[in-house]
Amino acid sequence: MEDTHPLYKRLALIAGPVLFALILAMPTPEGMTPEAQRVAATAALMAFWWITEAIPIPATALIPIAAFPLLGVMKATAIGPSYGHPTIWLFAGGFFIAMAMQKWNLHERIALRTIRVTGTNLHGLVFGFMLATAFLSMWISNTATCVMMVPIGMAVIEQLKKNVDPAKVNNFSVAVMLGIAYSSSIGGITTLVGTPPNGVLIAQMDELFGQSDLIGFGEWFIMALPMTIVFLPITWLLLTRVLFPLGANTRSHEAEAIIADRLAGLGRMSRGERIVLLVSTAAALSWIFRKDLNFGFVQVPGWGDLFPESGFIHDGTVAIFFTVVLFLFPVDWKRGEFALDWEWAKRIPWGILVLFGGGLALAAGFKDTGLVEWIGSKLELLQGTPPIVMVIAVALLMTFTTEMTSNTATTSIMLPILAAASAHALGVHPLLLMIPATISASCAFMLPVATPPNAIIFGSGQVTIQQMARAGLLLNFIGIALIAITVYVIGVPVFGITPTELPDWAR
Repeated sequence: MEDTHPLYKRLALIAGPVLFALILAMPTPEGMTPEAQRVAATAALMAFWWITEAIPIPATALIPIAAFPLLGVMKATAIGPSYGHPTIWLFAGGFFIAMAMQKWNLHERIALRTIRVTGTNLHGLVFGFMLATAFLSMWISNTATCVMMVPIGMAVIEQLKKNVDPAKVNNFSVAVMLGIAYSSSIGGITTLVGTPPNGVLIAQMDELFGQSDLIGFGEWFIMALPMTIVFLPITWLLLTRVLFPLGANTRSHEAEAIIADRLAGLGRMSRGERIVLLVSTAAALSWIFRKDLNFGFVQVPGWGDLFPESGFIHDGTVAIFFTVVLFLFPVDWKRGEFALDWEWAKRIPWGILVLFGGGLALAAGFKDTGLVEWIGSKLELLQGTPPIVMVIAVALLMTFTTEMTSNTATTSIMLPILAAASAHALGVHPLLLMIPATISASCAFMLPVATPPNAIIFGSGQVTIQQMARAGLLLNFIGIALIAITVYVIGVPVFGITPTELPDWAR
């Protein structure tokens, strides 16, 4: 029988509680409260188990519900809201809409039509796969997108092997597979629902600073979309022209036939597809235009201001509203079939939502016990560092840390620490460090364990670890540079950041 729980995980299962007990047994450091020390011990246990995956990552995220009341840190009634935060429902709604897309195969139709538009020469095919994957990853999970795109890519590869020069096919195989994996991550950066670390940021801004609406869907989209528009072609050129050159732009009739056959197999657009397309488009537009959007030369008023209590409305409100619409919208009255049903809805990744809650509960413990301030006071050695150096250092740290750890769990741990450093030691705007940390968590391209798309692509057998590491290392550094430029050139004006000034709400 295969060993599903290797020795290092068994050792980690024991070492975690030992680490927890050692921190509790230590003399309380100067300036730290006993309650803060208990939160630090809990955080160390959770971080250790998250990194080693000694038990399932979502299971570790449940620890604060039991530990904090037993340790006298927080009341149970104070912890519960962390697991029902509006941002969690934003992602839940995004997952529900994605499930409706998958139920009716709308995502596959969008992907195939995108690939057909970009052309069926080898270079165009790779770009078509990447463009379709990036667009879908803005709205549905990176993993689901990758799982759908890989079989299409494999079918094209198998046909090309019959009629095209083997050297070209080998390079095409690697380029298209890595392109699918990398564009899944790049596309996910673009929207708040595209990748879990984005949700962790907006939720922790509320938990740590009480700024629940400082980062809206529209503002994030305005900042992140230009980075995606630049990063995607750079990645494509690097893969197809530098690392795995495809040679002359040869048209592939085999690929053209496969795409045409798959589209024909989908048939005409069904009523279910049309309904889901309408509702998902309406949801996206509602997210983007909920708040006022300032483009510099023009300001677009948000529809949320039409309501007497616009502050009551959250992006999570929009997500769940359109989810309910999908449950209500009939596709076939006689058969009792609706655009979304619970059989599909229950397939969403509930573990990610629990992980969100655990990160928020941990952040609440950091804040309520003063642990955030204590950590911040210990980071005074970094004072005087130029803000741009801080941004690059944070991006570098997060990018390479998440090569080996869960990006959502790592973001949950690091954001309270960066918030503390910003507000209590460095005197810089918290978003100046928290935004690059969040984006960088989705920009780990080197190893199969870094992201689920990387693992899926490696499992296809078309890419070696050496090939992934070679391409990923270059993209990691390109990503770090683009993140720093994006934050300074776009993020600073969009979010009203004065880099060296601490806003009143962060004091």
